[in-house]
Amino acid sequence: MSQQDIQAPFPGLFYRRPSPDKPLFVEEGQQVEAGTVIGLIEVMKQFFELKTEAAGTITAFLVEDETVVEPGEAVATLEVV
Repeated sequence: MSQQDIQAPFPGLFYRRPSPDKPLFVEEGQQVEAGTVIGLIEVMKQFFELKTEAAGTITAFLVEDETVVEPGEAVATLEVV
């Protein structure tokens, strides 16, 4: 197994849930498939899905919900199976 960081592709505000009253997209320790949405990045009132590129387990989120992220910043760590 190897680990890879899931990085923000551009600057914006990172959200871990689709709306304030909805559950998190994924929890730490949750297994995911390639293409699973783990969060949203808001840029100028538009929302973009942040997805995994491989199947594995989300081992950690490296930024808090509703945090400003920079391009290339690691948002979460994925242990690839």
